[in-house]
Amino acid sequence: MDLDIARVIKSIPKEHEKEELAPLMTSWGEELAANLETVPFPEHPRPQFARKRVWILNGWWQYAFVACPEASSRWRDERPPQDMEGLIRVPFSPEAALSGVGRQLQPDELLWYRCNLTVPELGHDDRCLLHFDGVDHACALYLNGAQVAVHEGAYQPFSVDVTDYLNMGDTMLELCVYDPSDTGTQLRGKQRLERGGMWYTAQSGIWQTVWMEVVPATHVEDLRIVADPDHGELLLTAWLEGHARLTVDVLDDSRTVVAQGASEPAKGVGVVTVSVRMPDAHRWSPDDPYLYRLRITYGSDRVMSYCAFRTVSVELCEDGASRLCLNHEPLFCRGLLDQGYWPDGLMTAPSEAAMVADLQLVKDLGFNMVRKHIKVEPERWYWLCDRLGILVWQDMPSGGANPADWPARNIPTLFKGSWHALTDDDEVSWKRLGAADESYRNAWIQNMSATVSRLSNHPCIMLWVLFNESWGQFDAGLATQRCWELDPTRPVLSASGWYDQGTGDVHGVHNYFRGMHMFDDPFAGKKDRRRVHRGRAQVISEFGGLVWHEDEHSSLPHSYGYAEFESKDAWLGGVKELLASAEALEGQGLSGFVYTQLSDVEEETNGLVTYDRKVRKLS
Repeated sequence: MDLDIARVIKSIPKEHEKEELAPLMTSWGEELAANLETVPFPEHPRPQFARKRVWILNGWWQYAFVACPEASSRWRDERPPQDMEGLIRVPFSPEAALSGVGRQLQPDELLWYRCNLTVPELGHDDRCLLHFDGVDHACALYLNGAQVAVHEGAYQPFSVDVTDYLNMGDTMLELCVYDPSDTGTQLRGKQRLERGGMWYTAQSGIWQTVWMEVVPATHVEDLRIVADPDHGELLLTAWLEGHARLTVDVLDDSRTVVAQGASEPAKGVGVVTVSVRMPDAHRWSPDDPYLYRLRITYGSDRVMSYCAFRTVSVELCEDGASRLCLNHEPLFCRGLLDQGYWPDGLMTAPSEAAMVADLQLVKDLGFNMVRKHIKVEPERWYWLCDRLGILVWQDMPSGGANPADWPARNIPTLFKGSWHALTDDDEVSWKRLGAADESYRNAWIQNMSATVSRLSNHPCIMLWVLFNESWGQFDAGLATQRCWELDPTRPVLSASGWYDQGTGDVHGVHNYFRGMHMFDDPFAGKKDRRRVHRGRAQVISEFGGLVWHEDEHSSLPHSYGYAEFESKDAWLGGVKELLASAEALEGQGLSGFVYTQLSDVEEETNGLVTYDRKVRKLS
């Protein structure tokens, strides 16, 4: 039997009394906490869609927690409190140390924000857009007492044209937030009100940048960029407001215009596609992350963006194995699982410099990819990956009912034969997999569609990962088809871990407790409802989890992980041996692996760097 029972037993989460996490701080968090006037994240939030007239609204706002037993139904139309409690540093959630609050929002409470906006000067045809890049989970927005928007979904930004609501001078902004955390079925990733083991501290409220920008009435609303080196062509599709001529200039790294294109919008349509010939485009790769600048002009509107020419695909190679390819050449993906959590900011990094340091560590340790685990990051994180040449396997955030430990985790852990034994396309299976709530299923499809549409312009993204270890899984085949329709340029890993339905382009298994070897794809050569598999690429989409606890840099005196060691040297040897054994499988047809994980997170101390990012454990 190829199963390490002793290791399985050691990995079972231990019961502990409720404990306070040690107040760890990163060096970037310490710097921010010591400088109260510093505005967090002053950079333009969207480098792929940048205009000049932008105002960052991060900083100190007022807040209040208000008891509301019917919060789940009242958040949409509740009136704001007269008095506020104190100040909160946006965009950090109140649960995060860097917010200055340190209090957890409960499901029977509402969280209120308030701030005064200084309205920018507007010309006759100008419009003012207010952007929230992340609010967990649901919110209602008021300006000067009038409700202007409601929004649900922690991982999707929203924007509002607030021009008609603004007063000259100061305008009062109020935001009501409701978050049921794991008492609900909404998308929430690894957040839990009672954290422990692989589940992390739940957060709420504003957790990404809030900002305003002024645009002309005739302006570009959105872009879809497809840089196709095989056909030597850049296809730029623009969604437009108003009627004007759209022009696109392509600039190289010396800011010289190397190609141009233009199009007249069809009246009443509001969307056009511009084709720009680029027969000898410089191709992007992790070793040479070459980006072209794009200058887009539409009437008086000016938008700066960028693109990169590269292809990602699954192709049958000369050795008979289907492999992940970049620019039609096999590329072995050496990846790290990246949860995107921080001790001082939770799901919000303390600064852009902190994000850069994490990604640079990935490269310094010899990896070329991260799997962004059941979380969507701010746009600038993907821009950094584009610039640094780091590939991304992008997960969709999980939700639904909390998974039952036995059917969802223990059976697949113990019995490899169960990995493909459960279907996911009927009400019985939905209930077993935590997907019985129809509102959750609808929200998941909406979030997946929005995530793919929003992030597809980023060259760093190599692969979409739809479901993880069966949690909230439903209709993986139909979800895969929808993903292919939205983005035909990238492969899809439909179900990472187990309960694979034979769909998608990649077969990904999780292997924490067995010897490192190839696992057969039981669906190879079989036909699903959409197409015949010519062969899926084989990856180990999670493995490792080896534990080393750094006493002064860990959140708790004990650890959660999949194997412990008596010394740092023994741990180092174990990690290097395991990575080498995974690497050796390339010759047997493996396309890549994802080691767990980049950093420690709360009780988990299986990272290659400590949670506070102050000790690099692997060198």
